[in-house]
Order: sequence, then C-alpha cells, then structure tokens
Amino acid sequence: MPALDRLQAQLGGPAFEVVALSIDRDVQAVRESYRQHDIRRLALYRDPSSEVTSALGAVGIPTTVLVDREGRERWRQLGPAEWDAPAEVARIRDVIEAGRDARNQP
Repeated sequence: MPALDRLQAQLGGPAFEVVALSIDRDVQAVRESYRQHDIRRLALYRDPSSEVTSALGAVGIPTTVLVDREGRERWRQLGPAEWDAPAEVARIRDVIEAGRDARNQP
C-alpha cells in the first residue's frame, strides 16, 4: 500500500489514478490500516461483496489491473510489487502514453 500511495503521488492526475480496492468488510479496519501505513493520497474504496474482484477475474490478492479510459484492460499482475520503483513507473508511463497516442491517431 505505501508503494501505491507513492505511485499515486508520482503519476496521479487526469490521466492516471490508483484505485486500491479493499475487500475488507470493516471500513474502520481499512481506515486504521491507512493510518498505520501513512496512506494519504489514495481514496478509500471497498468491495466487501467481492463483486468487482469476481468481474475482473482476480484469482488472488493482490491483483493489479491497469485499465485505460475506455475500460479496457491493458495488463495485470498477480502478487505484490514495488509500484513506485523506477522500472514500474516507466512501464506505467509507457502504457499511459501509448493510450494517449492511440486516441490521437485518425
């Protein structure tokens, strides 16, 4: 979560938002976790029914899915990652830029 918070700080804006989706039923537990880990830039989203998890076909936790503005999945990764590491930030920037270029082409 801290790496996702830092990623949001680096890339967050009109073209990109980290949506960290908790499946926890207890919103207070999620808030406490945000507080303990000093999460300040991520909005709190919950899916206690796991509907979104099922719709995405997530087979494990965490599952990270990059979705473009049109709702198309661009890639996914199962398991944790250091999302704010330079290589990951560069990969995400490439996907964001590719999507922008694709929209601007005739």
